Amino acid sequence: MDKSEVKKLLAAAQTLELDDKARAGADGSFIELKSGNTHYQIEGEGELIVLVHGYSTPYFIYDKIYNALIADGYKVLRYDLLGRGMSERVDEVYNTELFAKQLEELCKAIVPNEKFVLIGTSMGGSITSEFCRRNPEKVKKLILLAPAGMDSFKAPFYMKMCKIPGFGKWIFSKIGAKSLFNGCAREMIYSKDEIDDYQRRFAYSMQYKNFVRSTFSSLINTILNTEETVKAYFALAERKLPMLVIWGTADRTMPYYQIERMKEICPHAKYITYEGSGHIFLYDEGERTYKDIIKFIKK
Repeated sequence: MDKSEVKKLLAAAQTLELDDKARAGADGSFIELKSGNTHYQIEGEGELIVLVHGYSTPYFIYDKIYNALIADGYKVLRYDLLGRGMSERVDEVYNTELFAKQLEELCKAIVPNEKFVLIGTSMGGSITSEFCRRNPEKVKKLILLAPAGMDSFKAPFYMKMCKIPGFGKWIFSKIGAKSLFNGCAREMIYSKDEIDDYQRRFAYSMQYKNFVRSTFSSLINTILNTEETVKAYFALAERKLPMLVIWGTADRTMPYYQIERMKEICPHAKYITYEGSGHIFLYDEGERTYKDIIKFIKK
């Protein structure tokens, strides 16, 4: 991608209203929930699997897993978290409680009587663990891909700056869009030919207003609020919910060292390490990730 295209995509950030006209041109479906208007997609027949994406990239991060699961005979539900993709940028605190409520309301409306396998990547780990704590009867198995929420997480300097009252929100409003765009595919190691497409799709959702406000609130109230997420992880351990955790050793976003703390909290889980893989192996190494996921699901 040349510099002129990057400049154009960044200039379009947060310039559009996410209204009915914008939604009319989107793939998938929309549903008005109490927590906010939610963009989702559900396809396939068979056992239900629900996919929860992470901090900033919308549900397209699951493209390879989503299509493979459907082809393998599963019914799959994925959706955009509030503040991301084509879901509403609600004026709320973006914490695990809000995200868990969104998932609860979506499941109640779309698949009210079904138990399912739940998969969460990155911040989706914090969300899915909270959902399991609140709805232990709904989830049969939980799969976490480089999950956020460990209290061993050493926040980088820029995240610590964001916690400074007043200044943090101001600086994020100035550089947040550019930083998120530049970083969204930086850990694409094996599928470099897909980086441009990935960034364009990321920029598409970033063009709607209040994306930066939503991601800032999520950083402060979910990513850095590890105390709450750890409580949810302990609840998973107490219940001994069947769990699979996959992590890449070259992860720069949610560094691999956190797996040791996860093993302390959830010793009953199955752990798989991807040597040399980055944070978005879910997309970068879709086929490899799918093989490990489907093996665990079918076991």
